[in-house]
Amino acid sequence: MEIEIYADVVCPWCYIGKRRLEQALAAYEGEVTLRYRPFQLDPSPVPEPRPLVEGLGAKFGGEQRARQMFAQVTEVAAGVGLKLDFDRAVTANTFDAHRLVWFATGRGLATETLEALFRAYFTEGVDVGSRDALATVAGTVGLDEAEVRGFLDSEAGVAEVGAELAAARDLGVSSVPTFVLAGKYAVSGAQEPATLLAALAEVERRESTPD
Repeated sequence: MEIEIYADVVCPWCYIGKRRLEQALAAYEGEVTLRYRPFQLDPSPVPEPRPLVEGLGAKFGGEQRARQMFAQVTEVAAGVGLKLDFDRAVTANTFDAHRLVWFATGRGLATETLEALFRAYFTEGVDVGSRDALATVAGTVGLDEAEVRGFLDSEAGVAEVGAELAAARDLGVSSVPTFVLAGKYAVSGAQEPATLLAALAEVERRESTPD
């Protein structure tokens, strides 16, 4: 079964959703292929990164409100073994980060790269909008940093990632994470592993039942 995962690397619920999916797959006996699809929570340019708490505070009614949101999601993340440090996170446009995942997909390292990007952003305070920083992250999963930097400085992957972002909009994906199972069954949100496992079993049943 193919599972398409629509996610953004600055989305904490996507990080949590990825981990919960992995937990569900550990208990699933069927064969799956994961495909990562890009989504941008905010495609706006970010000329200079600034603390995330400031950026979201301006959007959601003040830093105190933002910190309340952070506290909730940090607690949920801890429940699946993830450490989130929002005090270190900075605002970033993620288009180039998605290009990096696209590049890594062609080398069989998409999952590792996405995981490294989540960890860099949420735990280490890395500016994932910086090409230098992205090249360094790529190096941690075995990609050649110089090759990645050359790729990011080129136009390679720009049209392809742009087309995938447009396709997500055309499909009606409006929030992430969204998991599309077998090309036609969508599960939205960072669902619990048991819920995801049940969805996998149900899709398998439907797909194996003759029309």
